[in-house]
Amino acid sequence: MRMRALLICSVLLVTDLSAQFQTPTQNQIQAGLGMTWIDNQRYFAFRLRPEFSISNVGIGLDLNLEFDSTGSLRKENFNEFTDYVSIIRYLRYGQEFETFYVKLGSLDYTTLGHGSIINSYNNSPSFDTRRIGMQFNLNFGRVGVQSMYGNFGQAGVIGLRAYARPLQFTSLTDVPILSDFEIGATYAADYDTYAKVDSSYLVVPFVPGQPPYKLHGIGTLQILGADIGLPLIRGDVENLELYADVVKILDFGTGFATGILFRLEARSLLSIRTRLERRFNEEHYLPSYFNSFYELERVNQITGTAKSLILRNFNAYSKGIYGDLLVRIINTFDIFGSYQQLDDIPQSGDFHLWTELAPKDAPVLARAGYDKIGVKDFSDLVITDDRALLYAELGYKPYPFLIVSTIYRWTYTPIRQGDNIVGYEPQRRIEPKVSFVYEF
Repeated sequence: MRMRALLICSVLLVTDLSAQFQTPTQNQIQAGLGMTWIDNQRYFAFRLRPEFSISNVGIGLDLNLEFDSTGSLRKENFNEFTDYVSIIRYLRYGQEFETFYVKLGSLDYTTLGHGSIINSYNNSPSFDTRRIGMQFNLNFGRVGVQSMYGNFGQAGVIGLRAYARPLQFTSLTDVPILSDFEIGATYAADYDTYAKVDSSYLVVPFVPGQPPYKLHGIGTLQILGADIGLPLIRGDVENLELYADVVKILDFGTGFATGILFRLEARSLLSIRTRLERRFNEEHYLPSYFNSFYELERVNQITGTAKSLILRNFNAYSKGIYGDLLVRIINTFDIFGSYQQLDDIPQSGDFHLWTELAPKDAPVLARAGYDKIGVKDFSDLVITDDRALLYAELGYKPYPFLIVSTIYRWTYTPIRQGDNIVGYEPQRRIEPKVSFVYEF
C-alpha cells in the first residue's frame, strides 16, 4: 500500500500551515511546556519558537526537547546532524513575490508555476526528520526565475522555472491583458539513489533487524515542463488567469493540464483564492509528481514500495480533476481545502483540509487538519488509517500571552536502519501544553 504523509505533520508548526498564503512579519516569541504521549509512551516536552523580522530580513528558530520519565532526551530529537541545524527553522530575505526572495530552512508549501510538477512540496515530512532546503526567486516583471532545493544534507529534489512576458518587450507592452501573457519552462529532478527504482523483492530468508524488502535504485529521475498563462483580470483586488501546462517525465509518460486561477483580496476583510484544473494523463505519468507527500513516497523498504514503481506500473490513460479553495475572513477564520480524482479509477481521490479559528482578542482558538489519499468514497474518507493524517488543537487563552491547549495528531515517524531511513510508520501523539506568546 502506498504510504504518504500529511502537509501538517509538525504539531506545533501551525504557522507553517499558512505559510503558503502569507509570510510572518511580526516579531514574537512562543514557548511551550507540556506533556506528550507518543504511541502510549509519556514524554515531558519543552518548545521554544521565536520569530524576528527586521526590514526585509526574517529569521525563525525552533527548539523542541522531549524527555522521558528518567530524564533522558528522546533520541529522535537529535540523532543526526540536520537535527541540530534545523533549530534554525528558516532564514529569509524579502517576500515570495518581490523582486528578490531567498529562504533557507524548512520548505512547507513550495510550488513552482502552476504546480504541475512541484506542488506544495514539503521537505520535512516527519517531525523527527527536519531538513534544510532553499527557495530562491527573482522577479523583474518582464522575466523571472523560481527555484528550490530540498535537502542540503544529501542529494535530493531540485527545481528551476524560468518565465518571461514576451509582449512586454514589444510595442504591445501597454495593451491590457495581452501584455501580461506569460510563458515558462521548468526543469525538476530528484538526484536521490532511489529516485528511480526498477525492482523490489522480498528478502529470503528474513534477517532480523533488516528491512524485509530490497529495492534496486538506479538514480536520477528528471522532469521537463512548459506552461503558458493569460491573466484575464489583473488588479489590486482581483486576479483571474487561464493557463495550460505540458509535462514530460523522462523515460516515462506525458501529461497535460489546463485550468483557471482566481484571487480576490478585499483588504483584511475577505481573501479568496481558488483553482480548478482539468488533467489529461498518459500512461506512466502522475501529475504534481513532487508534492507534499513525496519525501515519504520516494521509497519504503518496509512495504517494498517506491513512487517510481507506482509510476512505472501505472499503465492506463486517465483524465481527472483538481480543485482547491482558500477562504480567509477578517484575518480570523481560515479554511483551505483541495481534492483531486481520476475519472475511471475509484481509489484515486486525494483530500486535504485545514481550518483555523483564532480571533485576536477572543479567549479561544481551534485548529484542525486532515489529509487522506487513495479515497474511494465518503465512508473511506472518514476512516483514519495509514493513508491519513489528522491534526487537531483546542485551546483557551486566560490571558493574551498565555494559551492552554490540547493537541492530537496522527502522523508518521521514521523507521531507521543504522543511519538510514528505510520507511515510515504511523504515530499517535496527544499533547496537553501551556504556551507563552510574546509579541513585540
